[in-house]
Amino acid sequence: MNDSTAYTANATAVEGQPSDTVVLESPLTRGEQTLTSFHLRRPSAGELRGIKLQELMQMDVASLALLLPRISTPTLTANDVNNLDPVDLVAVATVVSRFFLSKAQKASLFA
Repeated sequence: MNDSTAYTANATAVEGQPSDTVVLESPLTRGEQTLTSFHLRRPSAGELRGIKLQELMQMDVASLALLLPRISTPTLTANDVNNLDPVDLVAVATVVSRFFLSKAQKASLFA
């Protein structure tokens, strides 16, 4: 990417599960802690419970706020998600939507 919001594909944060690292353009502040990046891993079916996949694919903020605490390291809270800069929110939603693509779909899109 040309701007400072970036993510790296195919990192591994948990036991061989595909994950991505998101670098925030506008860091999040939690008290005295500043969060500049975090890892997202592919969710399991159980972690998607109560979330409509269509809403995730449409980058619905409420759905992302439910999912991200389940798949982020360090753990993002719903409040953290709601405080993300819109540019960062779109970057995160893009990473999440890529988790739902098959290898063949990724190959044709990113070839």
